[in-house]
Amino acid sequence: MWSHDEEVMAMVASIEETFEFWASSLRDVKGRMRSLFTQDRVAASAGLFLDGLLGEERRKTGWMRAEAAGDRGPWRQQAILGRGRWDADALRDIVRDYVVEHLADDDAVLVVDGEPDQRMIR
Repeated sequence: MWSHDEEVMAMVASIEETFEFWASSLRDVKGRMRSLFTQDRVAASAGLFLDGLLGEERRKTGWMRAEAAGDRGPWRQQAILGRGRWDADALRDIVRDYVVEHLADDDAVLVVDGEPDQRMIR
């Protein structure tokens, strides 16, 4: 049986391994997305955009995402979404393939909740 200190150390190691797994997975997804963009700097901005979406902020305004990405304003990220040329269907396929590759199970069931957050309804 483990002592309290050993249990804490095992939990810390497990948390660190989990964080490294998530970081590695995010790098993998960004690598897969790279082919959608013709320039490295645009792909890097798209990766920062994704980081911002996954960030801690509850509200994800353009300014907040830009600040999280280290940009002086939201223009770079707005350009990716509005003026950039990339294939949204290809991105969907990349995400779908990644999810199937990592989460597929013969007994899995997908549940989609179409109900809006009741707190947001006035």
